[in-house]
Parts: sequence; C-alpha cells; structure tokens
Amino acid sequence: MGCSFWGSGRARRRRRWNLTNCSMVADATPLNIAPRALPVDRIRRARLGHLLLGAGLLVISAASLTVGATDISLGSALSKLAQGEPLTRLEQVVLWDIRLPRLVLGILVGAALAVSGAVMQGLFRNPLADPGLVGVGAGAGLGAICAIVLGGLLPVTLIDGLGNQMIPVAAFLGAWASTILLYRVSTRRGRTSVATMLLAGIALAALTGALAGILIYMANDQQLRDLTFWGLGSLAGASWTKVAAAGPIILAAIIAAPFLGRGLNGLALGEATAAHIGHSVQRLKNASILMVAAATGAAVAVSGGIGFIGIIVPHLLRLATGPDHRALLINSALLGAILLVLADMIARVIIAPAELPIGIITAVLGAPVFLWILLRRRDLVDM
Repeated sequence: MGCSFWGSGRARRRRRWNLTNCSMVADATPLNIAPRALPVDRIRRARLGHLLLGAGLLVISAASLTVGATDISLGSALSKLAQGEPLTRLEQVVLWDIRLPRLVLGILVGAALAVSGAVMQGLFRNPLADPGLVGVGAGAGLGAICAIVLGGLLPVTLIDGLGNQMIPVAAFLGAWASTILLYRVSTRRGRTSVATMLLAGIALAALTGALAGILIYMANDQQLRDLTFWGLGSLAGASWTKVAAAGPIILAAIIAAPFLGRGLNGLALGEATAAHIGHSVQRLKNASILMVAAATGAAVAVSGGIGFIGIIVPHLLRLATGPDHRALLINSALLGAILLVLADMIARVIIAPAELPIGIITAVLGAPVFLWILLRRRDLVDM
C-alpha cells in the first residue's frame, strides 16, 4: 500500500497524516491568511445560562408562592416574620401545606421531564424523541394505574414495605419496560430508525391505553375518581407525602444525568466513533434508559400525563446554547422546572377559583412548537 502526497507549492500548505488511507492530505488554507476568530467560549456561555435560568427559577418560584385563589402573598408573610409577628393559621396552611409542596413538586416534575427528553434525544440522536411522544410516559402511566387498581392484591408485607413508594416504583417499572421495548424495536445493527421509533411509540401508547382501559373498567368509584384527576395531569393534589415519595427517585436521576453528558456527546458522532474514543456504548445506553425510566416514572406517578415539556425544552436550549450535553442537561432541568411552574400558575389563575389541568396548558403551548420543530427538521422523519 503506497502513500501519496498532495499539494506542495508556494502556499506551503500544511499536511496531516490520514490514518484511513495512509496519505498526506493537504489543508487548503495558506499559511499567510489570518486564522478565523475563535468561537464563542461555550463554558462561559453555559455558566451564564445556568445563572440566568437559576435566577429565573427563583423569581418564578416566588411568584408561584404568591399567586392563588386566596389573597395571601409570600411578601406579606416574610414581612410578618421579619417583624417577629406570627403567621395566622390560614397563612400557614396556604403557604406551607398547599403552595410550597406544589411548588417543590412542580420543580421536580418539570426538571425530570425535561432532562428525560434531553437524554432520550441524545440517545436516539434525534430532537423528536420524547418520553411522552414515544410511549414511555404511557408505560409509566400503566404502571401507576396497576398500582392504584391492583395494589390491594399484593401481599400485605410488600405493601407495607413499599409504603408511599408503591405508585412511583410501579410507574418506574412501566417506564423502564416501555423504554427497553422501544429501543429494541427501533434499533437494528446499531442504527435507530426514527420512523420506526415514532410508529412503535404510537403502537405502544395504544396498547398501554387499551390495558389501562381494562383496569379502569375494573376500578371502583374512589379509584375512578383518583384516576380521572391523575390522568389529566395536575399538581392540585400535591402534598409533602408525594414529595417524599417521588422526590428521592427524581433527584437521584437528575443528579446522575449530567454524568452522561460526555458519553452522549460522543454518541452524537455515532456508536462506532463513541466506542473508538473510549466510551462504553452499551453501558451508556443502559444508564440512559435507567435514568429516563426512573425520572419519567416517578414524575408521571405524582403528576399524571403532562406532555411536550421533554421535547420543547432541550430543542430550545440547543438553539440558544449549543448541543453540548454537559451544559444542556443542567439547563434543561432548570428551564423545565420554570416552564412547568409557570404552566401551573396559569392553570390556577385562568379560570380562578377553579383550576385547569396542567396537561391542557402544556399541550396548548407545546403542540405548535412541536409542529414548528417538525417542519424545520423534515429530514429527520423522511428516512
């Protein structure tokens, strides 16, 4: 096998060794031309994004604690506490027992859905992937419905051992099974077909919907009431008990997600390239699937069906800050929390004193954005 040399001349072109064809390939840029300006400092931009989104989350959280059916604001409560005056019983109930757990749960759920969407898009290498769109959320919902309707059939010792964790654990198992099935169906010879993924997600959602319908038919009146409010997607039933049940699972998944960033960056170049530069592709896949299943399952278990957060947030952040998953995953958690808390505020005030389900708000806001993404990236489904 011979090696060839290209392009010696006045321009004194630089050459680099090409290991693929054992040749010296010329760089067409002459040495006497000034180099291009350095790209924007992505680290500084990522840190700026963290600070801005963190500040935005603090502002929207303070507003969430103030907005509600009763005329009780966070500012007046803090002013009383600063002056040494005790809060009234109504203020304690509204702020501590109603609004604060609702805010904490909204932050956790929004962050979980957004980070899960970012991880799935990195895993499938496509911005159309989303836990709710491809059936992972439906699988988590089926697991939660099984726990609500059939939980009483489990052994008493198992019920007592799981306690408040029974519904989140069941939703996690449903999301995990759905994610595994989806990945196995849509991936062949190391390549993931987006069209197959979407069609498999539709079929999976239809199957889980049919099974959920059977369970709903078997449910009693109290279970039907719980399932009705849960299925629409809402934080109205938020409590410290739900925060304690889902919070540890969601927090563990969100904390673990940034450690997948470097591997997802490598996976964007293809599985073979990622393996060549030192990433364990199969371990990365397993960790990503586990993280998505845990976060989505726990979030769906306590909030019901809330869509489009996982597909909108990562895509907008990629346009604003770039595709680096090390910053994208953290920013997705912050922006997802902001959007869900904002949607919850809208749901509380738009028809006050009644409340709209959050799933309706996110669908109204998210569906046009999804169509816009689809029209911009038609090549992703023309496969």
